[in-house]
Amino acid sequence: MKSLISAGEQLASRAKRTLEHHPRQITAVVAALLLCGGGGAYAVASLGPDPSLLPVREVLEHVETLPLDAQVEALDGHRFSLYSSDTVRKADSVDSLLGRLGINDPVAATFLRQDPAARQQLLAVTGRTISVEATDNRNLSRLTVRWSFEDPTKFKRLVVERQADGKFASRIEVAPLTASLRVGTGVVRTSLYAAVDDAGIPDAVTSQLVEVFSGTIDFHRGLRVGDQFAVVYETLEADGEPLRTGRVISADFTNAGRRLDAMWFQEPGQRGGYYNFQGQSLERAFLASPLAVSRVTSSFKMRFHPILHTWIQHNGVDYGAPTGTPVRSVGEGRVDYAGRMNGYGNVVQIDHGKGDTTVYAHLSRVDVRLGQPVQRGQVVGAVGATGWATGPHLHFEFRENGRQRDPIEVARQSQPATLSAAARPAFDKAAESLRAQLAAVTMNAPQLASAR
Repeated sequence: MKSLISAGEQLASRAKRTLEHHPRQITAVVAALLLCGGGGAYAVASLGPDPSLLPVREVLEHVETLPLDAQVEALDGHRFSLYSSDTVRKADSVDSLLGRLGINDPVAATFLRQDPAARQQLLAVTGRTISVEATDNRNLSRLTVRWSFEDPTKFKRLVVERQADGKFASRIEVAPLTASLRVGTGVVRTSLYAAVDDAGIPDAVTSQLVEVFSGTIDFHRGLRVGDQFAVVYETLEADGEPLRTGRVISADFTNAGRRLDAMWFQEPGQRGGYYNFQGQSLERAFLASPLAVSRVTSSFKMRFHPILHTWIQHNGVDYGAPTGTPVRSVGEGRVDYAGRMNGYGNVVQIDHGKGDTTVYAHLSRVDVRLGQPVQRGQVVGAVGATGWATGPHLHFEFRENGRQRDPIEVARQSQPATLSAAARPAFDKAAESLRAQLAAVTMNAPQLASAR
């Protein structure tokens, strides 16, 4: 082996001296080889032996491991950082939170307990994510907390940082949110909400799915075992970490053998909305439900009254939900009653024009005032059990010229918006791209499911 290496070194040395003393001749030879390279390569390749017939020999060589002492000595004096994150729990204190994050730093704990900004934001909201950077001896170097505020395009960030003198300082910064796309797929086996939980899809996305397809799917009575869905949605990130859920971009839903699709599109200067890939609007004048996530406990029909103990017509729809659940106006309008009303308890009544009125009863609180204009989807109160109620729920009515109608049927029959001819080319281009994106999600659904 040593003789082979020595011979190779001598050959390389001779080649170097030849190139230094005869550069022009060497250049001419290389050019000639390049001009004739194709034929020469073919001749060598065709006349050479079959590689499978060449002898093969296995060479085993023992290699000594390098000593670690020199490496340890080189690393001596160097420090490294540890990174960790966790979420705020209901009963957390500064000490318990730092302990879960692996921080053992009494000076940092004292600062966090005393600093006004840290006291207000560190443990303010259960579920907030806390990220820390620590030294290898578990002292805090930097702590970060992020949260949303009124501006939907930005977030706030509390930064607590150790300074050069060893003391801590805090500051609150404002930074832009970054939108990224995520996908989810699922199959209905017991209920829609169980399916989306299994798929890891946020509740806010589920609510949007229900609203988007509520004009063609009865989510309370029309779902079937085996129904499938796929959705592409935005996640709004702060410093690369998901902070909240954005808008559903596209979705498809197979219900009882029917495949339905939807995409978000906004014409210039117009309010955006959802359309199928053929350009037909999926949005109706009224939302399908005044609750984002709802469960019908009593529909529009004859029923045995739980308090009066007699059979009477139930002129609305009851939605079961915990006390405090936000209640939304199903359409644009103006508040024409906000207050107490006999057995209805706390009530909000909204006039939507053209003789249409909606009633939201048994509220635990009222968030609007008489005469106030409201938008479709705006929160007007919260679920409660005031008035004649045996438990927390929302009683919801829809009235046409004073006559009660089934709110679910009204929402389904309300007229959709139309897509203008001028916007059609841009819509078709967007639809083509989103259709391909959804097809890829659907194709990879088994892989996505197994990955979860």
